[in-house]
Amino acid sequence: MRAQARLTAELDSRGRTRLSVLHSESPLLLRRTGPPTAGGGVTVHLVGGAAGPLRGDDLRLDIEVGPGADLEILSVAAQLALPGRPAPASRLTVTASVAAGATLRWLPEPLIAASGCDHIAVTRVTVEPGGSLLWRDDLVCGRHGEGPGNFQAKTMISYAGSALYHHELTVGPRADGWDGAAVLGSGRAIGTLVAAGPYLPHPGIAGPNAAVMPLAGPGILATAVGTDIREVRAALDPLCRPAVQKAA
Repeated sequence: MRAQARLTAELDSRGRTRLSVLHSESPLLLRRTGPPTAGGGVTVHLVGGAAGPLRGDDLRLDIEVGPGADLEILSVAAQLALPGRPAPASRLTVTASVAAGATLRWLPEPLIAASGCDHIAVTRVTVEPGGSLLWRDDLVCGRHGEGPGNFQAKTMISYAGSALYHHELTVGPRADGWDGAAVLGSGRAIGTLVAAGPYLPHPGIAGPNAAVMPLAGPGILATAVGTDIREVRAALDPLCRPAVQKAA
């Protein structure tokens, strides 16, 4: 299956965020939800219109946030990467651009890498000077009682034309030395949170298996590992809202 979704947020003539482009193709269904956010922004939920991703799927989501616009993207449920028929790895490519004075909060539910899956997630984000970004990705290694399938995440975030965060994570049977402990220790869930722009939380310890570290940005990276997703959420959820809230 091939599918592409596009989303563009911009300010209208009265200075309110509006969606000038909202294009969906199953299984990437985008739905505007709820009233405006506290900052006058727009919230969009990503709805899974079909099972998967399955092997062979090639999915793409393009996001553009114009100058001064405020956009929050959530999902209604966890994404479950499944084995499917013999085929090349499934792939989800997300590209996003955040203009000066704009805010983007990407806060989806976790991805679950089910046993036997083969999935690649590629993320490319560019933020212009004065833009604000909050980018959250959580991974659960397999469903209850099973090991993970093959999963690879490649994340590239730049700020003001310079690299802010480039990271690659690989888990599963094909990962070199994978035995459940070589990559994540005893953890089965991992979460990362990247914030960029003027309004950032302070670096420090976010929990027994979590830390908040400065990036050469302005930016921060918060990461947490847990035996399940609840431990990851306990560490990272408190950091999500304050990271991009503007000072009163």
